[in-house]
Amino acid sequence: MAPYKRKTPDEILESISRLQRGRLKIIIGSVSGSGKTYHMLQEGRQLKQQGIDVVYSAVSTMKRAETVQQLQDLESVPSIHWWRDGIEQKDLPVEVLLERNPEVLLVDGLAHRNRKGARFRTRLEDIRFLMNNGISVITTVNVYELEGAGEAIFQKTGIRSEVTVPLDTLELADEVRLIDVSPETILTRIEEGVLGQSAHPALSRRGNLAVLREAALRLVAEGVNESLEKHRDENGLIGPSGAIERILVSAQYHWNGSLYVRRGQQIAKRLNGELMVVTFVKPGKPLSKEQITFKQSITKLVKRVDARFEELPLINIRQMPTLLVRYAIRNKVTRIVMGHSNKSRWQEKWQGSIANRVLRKTRNIDVFLMADRAEREGERILPIKPGAKSPEEPFHRLTRQEMQKKIEKIRHGTLKVYIGASPGVGKTYKMLQEGNLLLNKGIDVMIGLLETHGRKETQEQIGRLPVIPRAKIAYTSAVLEEMDTEAIIARHPEVVLVDELAHTNVPGSRNRKRYEDVINLLENGISVITTVNVQHLESLNDAVAQLTGVRVRETVPDAILKMANEVELIDVTPQMLQERMREGKIYAADKVNQALESFFKIGNLIALRELALREIADDVDERLEAWDRDSAFRGAWSRQEVIFVCVDMDARAERLIRRGFRIAHRLKAEWYVHYVHCGAELTQEKRKRLDALRLLTERLGGNMEITEVKGRVDINRQLLGRMNALHTTQLIIGQSRKPLWLSWFKESLVHYLLRNARHMDMLIVADFDPNVTEPAR
Repeated sequence: MAPYKRKTPDEILESISRLQRGRLKIIIGSVSGSGKTYHMLQEGRQLKQQGIDVVYSAVSTMKRAETVQQLQDLESVPSIHWWRDGIEQKDLPVEVLLERNPEVLLVDGLAHRNRKGARFRTRLEDIRFLMNNGISVITTVNVYELEGAGEAIFQKTGIRSEVTVPLDTLELADEVRLIDVSPETILTRIEEGVLGQSAHPALSRRGNLAVLREAALRLVAEGVNESLEKHRDENGLIGPSGAIERILVSAQYHWNGSLYVRRGQQIAKRLNGELMVVTFVKPGKPLSKEQITFKQSITKLVKRVDARFEELPLINIRQMPTLLVRYAIRNKVTRIVMGHSNKSRWQEKWQGSIANRVLRKTRNIDVFLMADRAEREGERILPIKPGAKSPEEPFHRLTRQEMQKKIEKIRHGTLKVYIGASPGVGKTYKMLQEGNLLLNKGIDVMIGLLETHGRKETQEQIGRLPVIPRAKIAYTSAVLEEMDTEAIIARHPEVVLVDELAHTNVPGSRNRKRYEDVINLLENGISVITTVNVQHLESLNDAVAQLTGVRVRETVPDAILKMANEVELIDVTPQMLQERMREGKIYAADKVNQALESFFKIGNLIALRELALREIADDVDERLEAWDRDSAFRGAWSRQEVIFVCVDMDARAERLIRRGFRIAHRLKAEWYVHYVHCGAELTQEKRKRLDALRLLTERLGGNMEITEVKGRVDINRQLLGRMNALHTTQLIIGQSRKPLWLSWFKESLVHYLLRNARHMDMLIVADFDPNVTEPAR
């Protein structure tokens, strides 16, 4: 709403009604036993400590000791007990609760169905009634108990809930929080009998647990994205946020239109993004019979791949680039997929090129120009890992090298990573909590490095955990402390807890980065539980800078996350995080206001939360695919993706390399980074710059090549020759920054490749501009 617009009487009444209505918070999990009730009760106790009147009713602890312990100090309002099919049920005593009139009610089982004769048929109706009477509610639900998600989950896992709630129930909530638990943790709880006899038999399969976990992560991420879009709209921000991929395909009613849609769908699927398709038609001009046939084909395909489709009016073909870019900006598109005409350099100059005009008008939007598939109609490019082989023959005798490799893997420690959207979500708290649980089971656990930042709650979680003293290292005129990796290896505990994985060590330490220390510990057979924030992942560095305006300097390679045996997200809503900040639970009091006005702004927290949810969902998807991958899927008409990234010496080289990694990773592709040097011998400064680019490429698992040519006319031919030699399927390159008039006299690399590399796809990565506006008409 505009800031000076007068509210209508209805809007005033609605605002007053909201003031009187209770709030709703839903804690969602992938399965029973993920810890939803525990965290709900824990949150209730924290609210009570703040002086808020909290009660609980119809809570199922399943007699789990940790959960029962959280009931201490909380007032119980006895539920109504009854039996169905030999199983005890608990209904809410609505009238008693109304009379007691607490500020907050804690209740389990949002999808619960009440007994016959109850005032309301479902618990959801109970909750709505209580909220309308000013009582706030915190409740729990499993992802498969949501109607929209439940059917898809049943198809994949065979797990179906007898009771459900509508999917749009989450939209009623003021907050939705996810409790993320890895399949390995759930399987351990099943083996230990923690979940009792009520667990569904299908939950004993790791693949099914991963499907449920990914569904929960993506569901919450979608809700977070809606709140992020709303926040951006309210603040007048246009264009993509950078937290989610949105793919727009421009397809005409032509024989290759379906090819463009299929390629766009493949990109959207691999990047877990949304897909939109547009086509341009002249108003009032009827379609030909051929165009009608192509339209029917494209609309059927669009429906099948669950994309959004729109026809846009086009009076003059020269308007198409402007209309396409304007549509993309308004719909927060991150990538435009389109074809490009086969024209000579002089034809492009005199007749113009739609692709070139789109490139000149786009800001913050990548342009994906499809290869000419005319010669390879029907070919599929599939995401298959390089060198994928069929399972080992059961009677194959291992070679000495194979045997040694397997022995090393057996001796390695296991790695578990707790990841969060930002500081203060509770990663260290959770790590210490798990450490104490392991200690109580008789496992030798020690703290290798802990940063409590003065947080009382975190300090209290240390409990009986022994701490290995830090190493003291002299640096300039001071003595600084770091984790004593040698002492940990000498002591050799079974498990060590290591905080802040992305930390850079003091010069003079055994390793430059803490994650390298962790790798040393793992190689010595010591298991590690560690913590990291999503903004410290190397490949997300550009996305985080775009989202928050802050360039994170300390990063860890994504490979660290991939090598982890378990990765769990600690999800906290932005509202909870800001409240913790104001209470002084994250930073010292003198830094609170500054933090809330910079990195901890609500928009940043929402965006980082979505980024974290989607990143872990992608990680789950990768692991699930690795367990189920069928190498026979390739078929005769397929070829493996090969990604080729062109870089120069400017500041955007890192952005291109990170983009190359993320695309290659999702497409299971080999990828190369190439720099061509022309002219005088490389200066020391340029060599240092190239070393930094090579290091980044290698940290992300790519190969960097450097070649030298005598003259500038050879650069284009050299690059194209190398691309062809590597059988490149997708080229990644930055946008040309040269002014339009210069292209008349000197052909840019982008334009050269547009004409000569038509047999490969070409992704032209946009430079990020936070002040982007719609193109002029």
